[in-house]
Amino acid sequence: MAETSSSKELTSIWTPANIVTCVRIVFIPVFMLFAGLPAGFLGLGATAKAAVAFVLYVSLSLTDKVDGSLARSRGEITDFGKFLDPIADKLLVFSALLILLDRGVVGVAPVFIILTREFLVSAMRMVAGAAGRVIAADNLGKWKTATTMVALSGFLLWEALGQTPAGVAVYWISSVCFIAAVALTVVSGVQYLVGAHDIVFKP
Repeated sequence: MAETSSSKELTSIWTPANIVTCVRIVFIPVFMLFAGLPAGFLGLGATAKAAVAFVLYVSLSLTDKVDGSLARSRGEITDFGKFLDPIADKLLVFSALLILLDRGVVGVAPVFIILTREFLVSAMRMVAGAAGRVIAADNLGKWKTATTMVALSGFLLWEALGQTPAGVAVYWISSVCFIAAVALTVVSGVQYLVGAHDIVFKP
């Protein structure tokens, strides 16, 4: 009976985990709306609007752990989920990066490095997948993602706190985390390239 139930669940892509991932994607524009529009939107002042954007971003970031845990605990790991989850993660990171870049909080160079790394790794995974090989995210890649999320969340919190002592402290901590995230981005990207060099550079 349990096998039948499991079989039925796996015949549909609309598992609880995949629904959570879709909700994350749907709410990314909502985050961008609150983060990008000027003060006065919906009657919210600059501080309140920034606070809502921060809470939304942190909540969406945490759903990444929720959908992964649901998929593993329920035995509902699907190809659709494997395809959609990394896209949702990248959209969430890029949305915050573009907003912060537009405001001058982060520079063009680090954003370019992060974008380049993501495109290269995605391309390497496609080539490896065509060769029947899976390149899974390693611990370094996971640390890169976590550090990036913390840094971006910190910058958004700083915008809500303003130039208060707490806000200044959050800004500098976020800046250090962002530098670490960029460094991990480069190192993990090189690591992926070295690990897949026999496929990528195959004659």
